Amino acid sequence: MSQEVTHIVPLQQPEVEENLAAYQATREFYTEVEDRLEFQRHCEWYQITAENHRQELEKMRGELNIFQWFRRK
Repeated sequence: MSQEVTHIVPLQQPEVEENLAAYQATREFYTEVEDRLEFQRHCEWYQITAENHRQELEKMRGELNIFQWFRRK
């Protein structure tokens, strides 16, 4: 049993720190990419929704407004 333990060599501390730093940088990069894509999708959805609302507003402006007849009195 003691022979098995002697074959385990721990990583050097600077090597562990380099690996951790690389992992953190990679994770931050992918998080940033995901956030930007989500924001881009939100902007596209917002533009489509705003355009639909503009079209609906123009359509409503062209329709006959019955309530104006009641307000004229």
